[in-house]
Amino acid sequence: MPESKGRKQAEAKKKTARKAAVADERAEKQRLGKAGLSTGRSWVAPTFVTLMLVGVLWLVVWYLTASTGTYVPGMSDLGNWNLLVAMVLMAASFGVATLWK
Repeated sequence: MPESKGRKQAEAKKKTARKAAVADERAEKQRLGKAGLSTGRSWVAPTFVTLMLVGVLWLVVWYLTASTGTYVPGMSDLGNWNLLVAMVLMAASFGVATLWK
């Protein structure tokens, strides 16, 4: 059965609206790219690695200084809370890693 004229026009309007939306989106991406406002996440990997290394180093330094009896200002005063500090740094590292694309 042939389609009505109104149905054909409605489909044509939908296609035109879709094309216009895609064109607007593409123009917006180009405008942002030219302005230097990239949506990249190049900061995630260095931040992830840095937080992880700081957390592991904190833990290693604390264990070494606690076992040898060496006093480190600030760190020695925290006592066993140093373990929590190191774990929070490493957990934050994994939290940042979830942003990586």
